[in-house]
Amino acid sequence: MQELLEIMRTLRAPDGCPWDREQTHESLRPYLLEEAAEAVDALASGDPLTMADELGDVLLQVAFHAVIAEEAGTFAYDDVERAIVEKLRRRHPHVFADVRVADAAHVVRNWQAIKAEERAGAPRSAAERVPRSLPALRRAAALDRALDWPLDAARAARPIGAELAGEDDLAGALLHLAQLARRAGIDPELALRDHLEARTREERGVAPSNEPAGEGG
Repeated sequence: MQELLEIMRTLRAPDGCPWDREQTHESLRPYLLEEAAEAVDALASGDPLTMADELGDVLLQVAFHAVIAEEAGTFAYDDVERAIVEKLRRRHPHVFADVRVADAAHVVRNWQAIKAEERAGAPRSAAERVPRSLPALRRAAALDRALDWPLDAARAARPIGAELAGEDDLAGALLHLAQLARRAGIDPELALRDHLEARTREERGVAPSNEPAGEGG
């Protein structure tokens, strides 16, 4: 990691790369989203070399933001690493302390309880805890889970594929499908991504993958 950080410092130096020197936390946001999406695709591919390559691109984004913050004196990479190490130790008391758990579900309940305690000093609404930058279908499912939205009775009575009356009606239909998927234990974002990948693989003459799309965390 130190070698990567040194490379980023060199790129950001006065005699470094003009493009890299111009970047800010704000300007890099689209690249972080794009690299994360490409890493998800790589993980679905099952190709170890592609996985390593794309995860490296995500790590590059972490290093880029750390060096920008280091220059501004706001935080450094050590702070990033320390924060996640402390969080992992704190949220795994069944490993690093004397808490006992019965199963994985118990671990998740403890994790959520500890997470809530950590944020007690800066409370946020359930909706605010769902990142706005999530892909729309994933965000719809996450908001449905966080807010326990009721299903639209009128929408439920309409057959899928019924004529849509404009953009708002389409958005309502997509939200309804995301709610149904989430309640069935399916991540709608991954389900659609996998379906699109299967369709495009078929067009390229490649056998589609049959891996299921489970709900993400």
